[in-house]
Amino acid sequence: MAELADLSFALRTFLRAYRWRRIDPTPWAPFTKPLTAARVALVSTAGMVLPDQEPFDDHFRGGDPSYRVIPGDADPRQLLETHRSDSFDRAGLAADANLAFPLDRLREMAAVGEIGEVAPRHLSFMGSQTAVGRLVKQTAPEAAELLVADRVDAALLVPI
Repeated sequence: MAELADLSFALRTFLRAYRWRRIDPTPWAPFTKPLTAARVALVSTAGMVLPDQEPFDDHFRGGDPSYRVIPGDADPRQLLETHRSDSFDRAGLAADANLAFPLDRLREMAAVGEIGEVAPRHLSFMGSQTAVGRLVKQTAPEAAELLVADRVDAALLVPI
């Protein structure tokens, strides 16, 4: 993880001036099912897309609030990272997309019975959102409905 001093002057200045938000109370739902019986989905903010999907728009002011659906049978080696931030080293993601979208690890957990099953669809968002109104009011509820429709019991959040 980068230290503040490792970042560019412009980014350090932005981060110092940014009005960070707190969500209180933190939304959550009690988990009542054993993990070994749960259907689990991935939700990543790495901006991952499949080759036939539209990349995230890195020129969208405040951050692209859309998401991409990644099918449960997708090959993580085919995923492309389209994250707009220049605040992290992409070398690891280029070598193994599972660092940001651990679909192979989730499949391994299902294979040995650590989770019940892998969800049929997963979600990829763009991280580095600075204007989250549209994301909170429109995109997140729509994405949540998709997970509910898939009978997802737990979502593994993978922030980048």
